[in-house]
Amino acid sequence: MATKTIMLACAASAQGKDYDIFATSTSDVDNALAQRHPDVLLLGPQVAYLKNEVKAKTDAADVPMDIINMMDYGMMKGDNVLATAEKIMG
Repeated sequence: MATKTIMLACAASAQGKDYDIFATSTSDVDNALAQRHPDVLLLGPQVAYLKNEVKAKTDAADVPMDIINMMDYGMMKGDNVLATAEKIMG
């Protein structure tokens, strides 16, 4: 059982969008894909080295994925990250 809960927040509601945005560890991707079946998975740039492993899992679950742009992540440009997610979702 986790000892801490960490919430990921963004500006989706400030843009008038009703999105459920959540974060999970890379070790829990399988469970999150099965239980929540997201429309897109964005991988943090600090774990980009896991791209092939995670992509195999998202491909099997028919969920598109990409890596968050390092500059957007580092500069906390949530609007750009959200735009990326929306582009991937179509």
